[in-house]
Amino acid sequence: MVIVLRFPSSRSRFGPRRATAALGAVALLALTGCSGSAAPASTVDAEAGATGDWVVARDLEPGMGSSEADGVFPREVTHFGGVTDIPAAPTRIAVVSTGQLDALLALGTVPVAATRAENSGLVPQYLSDAFPGEASAFAGMADIGKRTEPDLEAIAQADPDLILINSTRGTELYDALSAIAPTVLTEGNGVNWKSDFLLIADALGDEGAARGILDSLHDDSAAFAETHPAGEPTVSFLQSTGDRTRIMGVPSFAGGIAEDLGLGRPASQQFDETSQDISAEQIDLADADRVFYAGIGEGLSFIEDAPLWPTLTAVADGHAIAVDYDPWYTNAGPVAARLVQDEIVRAVGGN
Repeated sequence: MVIVLRFPSSRSRFGPRRATAALGAVALLALTGCSGSAAPASTVDAEAGATGDWVVARDLEPGMGSSEADGVFPREVTHFGGVTDIPAAPTRIAVVSTGQLDALLALGTVPVAATRAENSGLVPQYLSDAFPGEASAFAGMADIGKRTEPDLEAIAQADPDLILINSTRGTELYDALSAIAPTVLTEGNGVNWKSDFLLIADALGDEGAARGILDSLHDDSAAFAETHPAGEPTVSFLQSTGDRTRIMGVPSFAGGIAEDLGLGRPASQQFDETSQDISAEQIDLADADRVFYAGIGEGLSFIEDAPLWPTLTAVADGHAIAVDYDPWYTNAGPVAARLVQDEIVRAVGGN
């Protein structure tokens, strides 16, 4: 079984290599039957990390972006590092931060250079699966170091005409990167992924395409929300690297998707931070009607071998679902959001 990414085709003219129009099909993640005592349902804290009416803001941050219409260059783009002049439509883009490769591919553009996560290569598997027609373009992308330690010399050698980085690392590197090419800083953090996606698209002169992608996601999530009582069932998000295990709060990438779908969160996850660390002895804080969990390294075994894991209601009921770490808990972007949203819908809708 596969899920198909239903992004509208981009009309952007601004990429040397256009990502496959159909966007391929993504292999469905295996659902592992596990399950436990659901934590009591509670209403979503709409003020937790919220901008406007939604936890994950659906528009550009006020004052960000360009006043120019799509496709018009030169354009002056206000971003989280200042104001950048982009003289012409970018054709050689370098991406440094989490989720930015996902965003560019959704807009139909393959960058010339990218960083890599410590646990994966330049292109996460879920993106390789989503864009099988871009295998040769992916192979030609320059490796510009780790996301946490981008290689400035390698970035310069890639000869980009636009560099994308988020404010986590970009604030300290902005001057050095700007000396190489026009640089745009997004805000970063999964709770800001939609506004960051719009800012990236604006820099490419293609904001309309990004809004179309988000509208498609929102239309589908709103339709699903009409099929069940508000706040029911509850969903829990759990991730582990073995060394660190976390439950995700309301203002998080997955938390925002749950809100869009009208689903509730267990009382244990009604907090205002993106995540909270827990120990093996606190694994019961992950319980809910559905638990979506992922691990890298020793993470899966840490979760599944925890003494309290079999006592969770979701585990006992077969409603604990192992998912892919990269799209769920690392790469906040529109391709990941479609995959996560569709998988939640399948798991919850299938009862």
